[in-house]
Amino acid sequence: MVIRSLTFAPIEKPLPAKSRPAWQRRVPSHMLSMPFALLTPPVAAPERRPLTEADAVDIWIARWLKIRRRDLVSRYACDPRRLYEIWEEARFPGVRAKAEELFSARYPSLLDRVDFGPHQRIARGAHPDQLTLFD
Repeated sequence: MVIRSLTFAPIEKPLPAKSRPAWQRRVPSHMLSMPFALLTPPVAAPERRPLTEADAVDIWIARWLKIRRRDLVSRYACDPRRLYEIWEEARFPGVRAKAEELFSARYPSLLDRVDFGPHQRIARGAHPDQLTLFD
């Protein structure tokens, strides 16, 4: 068995970016992400379905965990008003107590940091007891 000499080609230093041919130049990372963003298909929205009592419990827990309303709307594919119906207990009355029990079982370390009080609606108009200034 004859072993021929193992010689490798010398390692060449890369040329500075300006002196490289156009096809060898690096493309900035922000330019790479743009075509990729245009080629990827959009994520399909979840199918709309009526909210259930289990969803209502999860929505209460998400509220106490400070999950944004926007994320909840996209997760459950519902109108934001449906969330407020749950938080005002117009839909699924009594679910807040069930959610509170489940929250205390899942997250006992957060019990002292969470306000379990009911949702308080803030009216956008003037309070009826307030005097009108410019009538």
